[in-house]
Amino acid sequence: MNWLWSSADLIAAMHGRPIGNLPQGVTGISIDSRAIAPGEAFFAIKGDRVDGHDFASFAVANGAGLLVVSEGKLPALGRLVTPMIVVQDVLQALIDLGCAARDRTAARIIAVTGSVGKTTSKEMLRQALSPSGSVHASVASFNNHWGVPLTLARMPETTDYGIFEIGMNHADEIRPLVGMVRPHIAMITTIAPAHLGNFRNLEEIAAAKAEIFEGLVPGGHAILNRDNKQFAFLEGAAQAAGVSHIHTFGADPASEFRLLDFTSGPEGSLLRAAVGGQTLEVPMGAPGRHIAENAVAVLGAVHLAGGDIEKAMAGLATMEAEKGRGRRYRLAKDGGWFTLIDESYNANPASMRAAIALLHDAEPHGRGRRIAVLGDMLEMGEHSPAVHADLAEPLVSAAIGTVWLGGPDMAALRDALPEGIETDYRDTADALAVHALAAVQPGDVLVVKSSKGTGFSRIVAALLDKYPVFSEREHES
Repeated sequence: MNWLWSSADLIAAMHGRPIGNLPQGVTGISIDSRAIAPGEAFFAIKGDRVDGHDFASFAVANGAGLLVVSEGKLPALGRLVTPMIVVQDVLQALIDLGCAARDRTAARIIAVTGSVGKTTSKEMLRQALSPSGSVHASVASFNNHWGVPLTLARMPETTDYGIFEIGMNHADEIRPLVGMVRPHIAMITTIAPAHLGNFRNLEEIAAAKAEIFEGLVPGGHAILNRDNKQFAFLEGAAQAAGVSHIHTFGADPASEFRLLDFTSGPEGSLLRAAVGGQTLEVPMGAPGRHIAENAVAVLGAVHLAGGDIEKAMAGLATMEAEKGRGRRYRLAKDGGWFTLIDESYNANPASMRAAIALLHDAEPHGRGRRIAVLGDMLEMGEHSPAVHADLAEPLVSAAIGTVWLGGPDMAALRDALPEGIETDYRDTADALAVHALAAVQPGDVLVVKSSKGTGFSRIVAALLDKYPVFSEREHES
């Protein structure tokens, strides 16, 4: 059996106390009793809303080979006969195991942060580096105080490239996470007004992102966006942190990894870039200039990590946008079809503008419309009315003729839009979903964009549930 961890190594890393007849090892690590696979270890983490100890019996029923539980909860688990490792604090035990995973690997480690594009860049790195060796990367957006150590703990010892997304919505959150990851390469995609309600200005956001430099290994590399207005601040922060190798990407002529040209298409794009002394032509499976810009940074990271650039380009060509992050669907209606672009995972002013630009580049057919379906951007604080109203300008510039809005904060944009734009407003995502189901027409292109907490993913789900995927073969016959 190929164990991820032997039980002996688990006990040593977590300073745990074994109970029962422990298996020789475990095949994986899980904190979700519903998704655990047979032979994995279940870590009973206590979160803000639920306590994993309450689901230990479900984990056992689903095949958990081992439980990691806290000493204080042990009396309540008396009926379970499954082997256990008892620790003082389960989350701290997971952190200790993650650090042990980092200590034992010889992998090249890349950490990604930024206000926009973290998850997409992480997935591009996964695609680009997979032809060059075994890649381990975080699942979904596992980028917080439990997601990062969990991703580390799941990393096989034989990994060649480890890719970690690191997020934050307050200062001092990245510092402990990057201290666990200890990357060889740290990339900051961009600085934008995300979580602006928790910061006074963009420089404070940049300072929080710059904490990533503190965890770089000696001789490590930082990759910074030279086109971003916070570049000089970040460069200074990297220098102050003792980073010896600072690299830049962007369209700026001084960029080391430079975007030379970008051609957008409705389903993909073509970029030309200068990386490592080569001029590259890279077809991208996912459209959007913001995707292309981060792809240049990704190719720079592949170069610095010693990966195969030619194979990395081929990997990017086959990449498709993820669910909630630009994935496209062609859905059948009334003998025709419309296009749904799912950007419902999250939103801030910068990513809203990117989604609007994506909609502008998309091609309706027949008498179809470009429709922006927009919901509230959360965590904007006192800036919320202004940043929502400010979206009127990019909508007008992109010639978006139809806008469907939902949520209390989007009332500010409703009031700011000119009369020439057809506007429908609803108080909630569910009410807007009802409108969207009735109002969408063949030929339309819709982009659905909002912060995750607004529930705009339910609009996407409703459209996918009502309208089947369009098949040209079926409609020809």
